[in-house]
Amino acid sequence: MIFDLLKAIILGAVEGITEFLPISSTGHLIIVNEWLKFDKHFTQMFDIVIQLGAIVAVALYFNSRICPLSRYANKKEVFALWRKTLVAVLPALVIGFFLAKTIEAKFFNPITVAITLIIGGIALILLERRKVDHKINSVAELSYKTAFAIGLIQTLAMIPGTSRSAATIIGAMLLGASRVLAAEFSFFLAIPTIAAASIYSLLKNGLNMTGSEAVILLTGFVTSFLVALAVIKMFMKYIQTKNFVPFGYYRIVLGVLVLIYFLLK
Repeated sequence: MIFDLLKAIILGAVEGITEFLPISSTGHLIIVNEWLKFDKHFTQMFDIVIQLGAIVAVALYFNSRICPLSRYANKKEVFALWRKTLVAVLPALVIGFFLAKTIEAKFFNPITVAITLIIGGIALILLERRKVDHKINSVAELSYKTAFAIGLIQTLAMIPGTSRSAATIIGAMLLGASRVLAAEFSFFLAIPTIAAASIYSLLKNGLNMTGSEAVILLTGFVTSFLVALAVIKMFMKYIQTKNFVPFGYYRIVLGVLVLIYFLLK
Protein backbone atom coordinates (compact mmCIF):
# COMPACT_ATOMS: atom_id res chain seq x y z
CA MET A 1 0.00 0.00 0.00
CA ILE A 2 2.78 2.44 0.93
CA PHE A 3 4.60 1.70 -2.35
CA ASP A 4 1.35 2.24 -4.28
CA LEU A 5 0.84 5.60 -2.56
CA LEU A 6 4.40 6.58 -3.48
CA LYS A 7 3.69 5.63 -7.10
CA ALA A 8 0.52 7.72 -6.99
CA ILE A 9 2.46 10.73 -5.73
CA ILE A 10 5.17 10.37 -8.40
CA LEU A 11 2.68 9.87 -11.25
CA GLY A 12 0.48 12.68 -9.96
CA ALA A 13 3.49 14.99 -9.85
CA VAL A 14 4.50 14.00 -13.40
CA GLU A 15 0.97 14.80 -14.61
CA GLY A 16 0.87 18.10 -12.74
CA ILE A 17 4.23 19.20 -14.14
CA THR A 18 3.74 18.12 -17.73
CA GLU A 19 0.01 18.58 -18.51
CA PHE A 20 0.22 22.27 -19.39
CA LEU A 21 3.84 22.59 -20.44
CA PRO A 22 4.52 21.91 -24.16
CA ILE A 23 6.33 18.65 -23.40
CA SER A 24 3.52 16.02 -23.46
CA SER A 25 1.98 14.68 -20.27
CA THR A 26 0.74 11.50 -21.99
CA GLY A 27 4.20 10.87 -23.38
CA HIS A 28 5.81 11.26 -19.96
CA LEU A 29 3.23 9.02 -18.30
CA ILE A 30 3.76 6.30 -20.92
CA ILE A 31 7.50 6.48 -20.27
CA VAL A 32 7.18 6.54 -16.46
CA ASN A 33 4.65 3.69 -16.59
CA GLU A 34 7.41 1.49 -17.99
CA TRP A 35 8.80 1.41 -14.45
CA LEU A 36 5.94 2.54 -12.23
CA LYS A 37 2.46 1.31 -13.05
CA PHE A 38 -0.64 -0.31 -11.65
CA ASP A 39 -2.62 -3.07 -13.35
CA LYS A 40 -3.99 -2.13 -16.78
CA HIS A 41 -7.59 -1.35 -15.76
CA PHE A 42 -6.62 0.70 -12.70
CA THR A 43 -3.88 2.54 -14.64
CA GLN A 44 -6.47 3.76 -17.15
CA MET A 45 -8.72 5.04 -14.37
CA PHE A 46 -5.79 6.55 -12.44
CA ASP A 47 -4.49 8.48 -15.46
CA ILE A 48 -7.97 9.94 -16.00
CA VAL A 49 -8.41 11.00 -12.38
CA ILE A 50 -5.04 12.75 -12.13
CA GLN A 51 -5.82 14.64 -15.36
CA LEU A 52 -8.99 15.89 -13.70
CA GLY A 53 -6.85 17.11 -10.80
CA ALA A 54 -4.83 19.23 -13.20
CA ILE A 55 -8.02 20.60 -14.79
CA VAL A 56 -9.36 21.67 -11.38
CA ALA A 57 -6.11 23.61 -10.92
CA VAL A 58 -6.74 25.48 -14.20
CA ALA A 59 -10.31 26.27 -13.19
CA LEU A 60 -9.14 27.66 -9.86
CA TYR A 61 -6.29 29.72 -11.32
CA PHE A 62 -8.43 31.28 -14.08
CA ASN A 63 -11.60 31.45 -11.98
CA SER A 64 -12.34 35.11 -12.70
CA ARG A 65 -11.83 34.55 -16.44
CA ILE A 66 -13.98 31.46 -16.88
CA CYS A 67 -16.66 31.53 -14.18
CA PRO A 68 -19.53 33.98 -14.76
CA LEU A 69 -20.45 33.71 -11.07
CA SER A 70 -17.09 35.06 -9.92
CA ARG A 71 -17.37 38.50 -8.32
CA TYR A 72 -14.50 39.71 -10.51
CA ALA A 73 -15.81 38.26 -13.78
CA ASN A 74 -16.94 40.22 -16.82
CA LYS A 75 -19.91 38.04 -17.78
CA LYS A 76 -19.94 39.18 -21.41
CA GLU A 77 -16.26 38.29 -21.83
CA VAL A 78 -16.69 34.98 -19.99
CA PHE A 79 -19.52 33.81 -22.24
CA ALA A 80 -17.62 34.93 -25.35
CA LEU A 81 -14.59 32.98 -24.16
CA TRP A 82 -16.65 29.82 -23.64
CA ARG A 83 -18.32 30.11 -27.04
CA LYS A 84 -14.93 30.29 -28.76
CA THR A 85 -13.53 27.51 -26.60
CA LEU A 86 -16.44 25.20 -27.41
CA VAL A 87 -16.03 25.93 -31.13
CA ALA A 88 -12.35 25.04 -30.81
CA VAL A 89 -13.03 21.75 -29.02
CA LEU A 90 -15.44 20.42 -31.68
CA PRO A 91 -12.73 18.86 -33.93
CA ALA A 92 -11.26 16.89 -31.01
CA LEU A 93 -14.68 15.59 -29.98
CA VAL A 94 -15.58 14.44 -33.48
CA ILE A 95 -12.20 12.98 -34.48
CA GLY A 96 -11.67 11.47 -31.03
CA PHE A 97 -15.06 9.73 -31.16
CA PHE A 98 -14.24 7.97 -34.43
CA LEU A 99 -10.47 7.41 -34.16
CA ALA A 100 -9.58 7.23 -30.44
CA LYS A 101 -9.44 3.41 -30.28
CA THR A 102 -7.41 3.13 -33.49
CA ILE A 103 -4.92 5.77 -32.36
CA GLU A 104 -4.53 4.15 -28.92
CA ALA A 105 -3.94 0.72 -30.46
CA LYS A 106 -1.35 1.88 -33.01
CA PHE A 107 0.49 4.78 -31.40
CA PHE A 108 0.53 4.37 -27.60
CA ASN A 109 4.11 3.13 -27.30
CA PRO A 110 7.48 4.62 -26.26
CA ILE A 111 8.93 4.73 -29.81
CA THR A 112 6.06 6.87 -31.09
CA VAL A 113 6.43 9.10 -28.04
CA ALA A 114 10.16 9.54 -28.67
CA ILE A 115 9.67 10.47 -32.34
CA THR A 116 6.86 12.94 -31.67
CA LEU A 117 8.80 14.51 -28.80
CA ILE A 118 11.68 15.21 -31.18
CA ILE A 119 9.46 16.52 -33.98
CA GLY A 120 7.56 18.77 -31.57
CA GLY A 121 10.80 20.09 -30.09
CA ILE A 122 12.11 21.05 -33.52
CA ALA A 123 8.78 22.74 -34.30
CA LEU A 124 8.94 24.84 -31.11
CA ILE A 125 12.48 26.00 -31.87
CA LEU A 126 11.68 26.87 -35.48
CA LEU A 127 8.52 28.70 -34.38
CA GLU A 128 10.42 30.94 -32.01
CA ARG A 129 13.11 31.70 -34.60
CA ARG A 130 10.75 32.87 -37.34
CA LYS A 131 9.25 36.33 -37.36
CA VAL A 132 5.49 36.17 -36.95
CA ASP A 133 3.14 39.11 -36.74
CA HIS A 134 1.38 38.51 -33.42
CA LYS A 135 -1.67 40.60 -34.21
CA ILE A 136 -4.04 38.72 -31.86
CA ASN A 137 -3.37 39.66 -28.26
CA SER A 138 -6.59 38.82 -26.43
CA VAL A 139 -9.48 36.36 -26.57
CA ALA A 140 -11.71 39.25 -27.68
CA GLU A 141 -9.56 39.62 -30.80
CA LEU A 142 -9.66 35.88 -31.52
CA SER A 143 -12.16 35.04 -34.27
CA TYR A 144 -14.33 31.92 -34.25
CA LYS A 145 -12.62 30.83 -37.47
CA THR A 146 -9.19 31.06 -35.85
CA ALA A 147 -10.44 29.31 -32.71
CA PHE A 148 -11.76 26.43 -34.85
CA ALA A 149 -8.42 26.24 -36.71
CA ILE A 150 -6.56 26.00 -33.40
CA GLY A 151 -8.93 23.19 -32.43
CA LEU A 152 -8.11 21.33 -35.64
CA ILE A 153 -4.40 21.59 -34.91
CA GLN A 154 -5.05 20.38 -31.35
CA THR A 155 -6.21 17.01 -32.74
CA LEU A 156 -2.59 16.22 -33.64
CA ALA A 157 -2.09 15.74 -29.89
CA MET A 158 -4.10 12.53 -30.06
CA ILE A 159 -0.78 10.98 -31.08
CA PRO A 160 1.06 10.54 -27.75
CA GLY A 161 4.20 12.60 -27.32
CA THR A 162 2.88 15.44 -29.47
CA SER A 163 1.54 17.39 -26.46
CA ARG A 164 -1.88 19.01 -26.50
CA SER A 165 -0.48 22.25 -25.12
CA ALA A 166 2.38 22.29 -27.66
CA ALA A 167 -0.03 21.68 -30.54
CA THR A 168 -2.42 24.44 -29.47
CA ILE A 169 0.35 26.91 -28.63
CA ILE A 170 2.21 26.33 -31.91
CA GLY A 171 -1.05 26.45 -33.86
CA ALA A 172 -2.24 29.65 -32.19
CA MET A 173 1.08 31.43 -32.68
CA LEU A 174 1.28 30.40 -36.35
CA LEU A 175 -2.20 31.86 -36.78
CA GLY A 176 -1.10 35.19 -35.31
CA ALA A 177 -1.70 34.89 -31.56
CA SER A 178 0.80 36.31 -29.11
CA ARG A 179 2.78 33.90 -26.94
CA VAL A 180 0.76 34.79 -23.83
CA LEU A 181 -2.62 34.46 -25.56
CA ALA A 182 -1.56 31.16 -27.15
CA ALA A 183 -0.70 29.77 -23.71
CA GLU A 184 -3.88 31.12 -22.12
CA PHE A 185 -6.14 29.73 -24.83
CA SER A 186 -4.35 26.40 -24.50
CA PHE A 187 -5.32 26.38 -20.82
CA PHE A 188 -8.93 27.30 -21.56
CA LEU A 189 -9.20 24.69 -24.31
CA ALA A 190 -7.81 22.03 -21.95
CA ILE A 191 -10.87 22.23 -19.70
CA PRO A 192 -13.57 20.88 -22.08
CA THR A 193 -11.12 18.73 -24.06
CA ILE A 194 -9.72 16.80 -21.11
CA ALA A 195 -13.01 16.80 -19.20
CA ALA A 196 -14.84 15.25 -22.18
CA ALA A 197 -12.12 12.63 -22.71
CA SER A 198 -12.07 11.83 -18.98
CA ILE A 199 -15.84 11.48 -18.65
CA TYR A 200 -15.97 9.25 -21.73
CA SER A 201 -13.19 7.02 -20.36
CA LEU A 202 -14.77 6.80 -16.92
CA LEU A 203 -18.12 5.80 -18.40
CA LYS A 204 -16.39 3.21 -20.58
CA ASN A 205 -14.17 1.73 -17.88
CA GLY A 206 -16.50 2.17 -14.92
CA LEU A 207 -15.73 3.32 -11.40
CA ASN A 208 -15.50 -0.03 -9.61
CA MET A 209 -12.73 0.16 -7.02
CA THR A 210 -11.71 -1.03 -3.59
CA GLY A 211 -11.23 1.25 -0.60
CA SER A 212 -7.44 1.17 -0.99
CA GLU A 213 -7.74 2.03 -4.67
CA ALA A 214 -9.93 5.01 -3.77
CA VAL A 215 -7.20 6.27 -1.42
CA ILE A 216 -4.59 5.86 -4.17
CA LEU A 217 -6.79 7.75 -6.65
CA LEU A 218 -7.35 10.57 -4.17
CA THR A 219 -3.61 10.79 -3.49
CA GLY A 220 -2.84 11.06 -7.21
CA PHE A 221 -5.64 13.60 -7.72
CA VAL A 222 -4.50 15.90 -4.91
CA THR A 223 -0.85 15.65 -5.94
CA SER A 224 -1.67 16.47 -9.55
CA PHE A 225 -3.87 19.40 -8.48
CA LEU A 226 -1.28 20.97 -6.17
CA VAL A 227 1.65 20.50 -8.54
CA ALA A 228 -0.32 21.72 -11.58
CA LEU A 229 -1.46 24.85 -9.72
CA ALA A 230 2.15 25.73 -8.88
CA VAL A 231 3.32 24.99 -12.44
CA ILE A 232 0.57 27.14 -14.01
CA LYS A 233 1.57 30.11 -11.86
CA MET A 234 5.25 29.73 -12.75
CA PHE A 235 4.56 29.08 -16.44
CA MET A 236 2.36 32.18 -16.87
CA LYS A 237 5.05 34.29 -15.22
CA TYR A 238 7.76 32.66 -17.35
CA ILE A 239 6.15 33.38 -20.72
CA GLN A 240 5.80 37.09 -19.96
CA THR A 241 9.51 37.53 -20.72
CA LYS A 242 10.83 34.24 -22.12
CA ASN A 243 10.16 31.94 -25.08
CA PHE A 244 9.56 28.22 -25.67
CA VAL A 245 13.02 27.34 -27.02
CA PRO A 246 14.19 25.60 -23.80
CA PHE A 247 11.14 23.33 -23.97
CA GLY A 248 12.04 22.51 -27.56
CA TYR A 249 15.56 21.41 -26.62
CA TYR A 250 14.22 19.45 -23.64
CA ARG A 251 11.85 17.53 -25.91
CA ILE A 252 14.62 16.71 -28.39
CA VAL A 253 17.06 15.49 -25.71
CA LEU A 254 14.39 13.42 -23.95
CA GLY A 255 13.15 11.98 -27.25
CA VAL A 256 16.64 10.91 -28.28
CA LEU A 257 17.35 9.31 -24.89
CA VAL A 258 14.04 7.44 -24.94
CA LEU A 259 14.64 6.28 -28.51
CA ILE A 260 18.11 4.98 -27.64
CA TYR A 261 16.87 3.26 -24.48
CA PHE A 262 13.99 1.38 -26.09
CA LEU A 263 15.86 0.49 -29.28
CA LEU A 264 18.66 -1.06 -27.22
CA LYS A 265 16.32 -2.61 -24.65
